[in-house]
This record gives sequence, structure tokens and C-alpha cells, in this order.
Amino acid sequence: MFVRRLAIPALAVFGAVALATAAYADNSTVQLRYENHHFSPANLTVPAGAPLTVKVMNASQETIEFESFRLNREKAVEPGESIAVRLPALSAGSYDFYDDFHQDVPQGSIIAK
Repeated sequence: MFVRRLAIPALAVFGAVALATAAYADNSTVQLRYENHHFSPANLTVPAGAPLTVKVMNASQETIEFESFRLNREKAVEPGESIAVRLPALSAGSYDFYDDFHQDVPQGSIIAK
């Protein structure tokens, strides 16, 4: 009887880990393009509570830096290159991002709903 009690919680924990891994593996990808000194689209709307990947494509001739304090992300992107910014499930809200190398570039936002 004691062994049975231990087995049930252990299965529950392993099941939760499997579900969490599957949820992260099925995350969606949204595209963000940098060109002519702005991000397009400037605002991305994504589902709250689901992990996602933001693919940032730098179509300009200069290095940029995708940065967001709220998302705790900072990545340089060379001209003609793309990067993947993986994000955990976001709570509902707005998460600003910008090009830290070019302060004159308009800020964008990821809106989780």
C-alpha cells in the first residue's frame, strides 16, 4: 500500500513534465522583419499563456540589436541574417522591443492576449 501511494505521485509528476515539454515543443513562430530603419510589423499580437519564437530577419545593410527589457532579451543580428528569439509563455500584456544600436528607430511591441 505504501508503494502504491508513492507510485501515483511519481506518475503525476512525470506526466506534468511530459506535458510541459510537449507544450514548449509545439510553440508557434512569428516573423519580424527589420528594413528601412523600422520593424515590420511594428506590433505583434500573440496568444497569452503559450511559448513562442520570434524570428527576426535583418534585411538592412547594417547590424541591428533586437532588445527588450521586459522580455529580458538582447541579440545582435548581422545584415541579411535571421535569429530566433525563444520566449516562454507570456502573461497578458504589452512587451516593448527596439533596435538598441539605432535609437532613432521606432519601438515595437509584442501584445499577448
